[in-house]
Amino acid sequence: MGRRVQCVVLKREADGLDYAPYPGDIGRRIYESVSKEAWARWLAHQTMLINEYRLTPIEPKARAFLVEEMEKFLFGGGSAKPKEYQPDGSAASGDGPGSAPKT
Repeated sequence: MGRRVQCVVLKREADGLDYAPYPGDIGRRIYESVSKEAWARWLAHQTMLINEYRLTPIEPKARAFLVEEMEKFLFGGGSAKPKEYQPDGSAASGDGPGSAPKT
């Protein structure tokens, strides 16, 4: 069994990450207080945000949006799904920050 953390997302002790998944202070904070399970949940949520808002993660505006949502999801009580979100992906809006231009 690896290291354990008191996970701020799950509100219980769980397996900790093997390394800081993000650079800087936020990465250290994630490493110290977010579990593998919670990080996997964030990655799934982030993927949904990228797809629903049609984000291009290389764009600075989209990256800033994702970092803000990551902090909310992990430390701020959660990041909301887009209001148009449908689990089957049929209602994507494409209006988020860093969205690809509509053609």
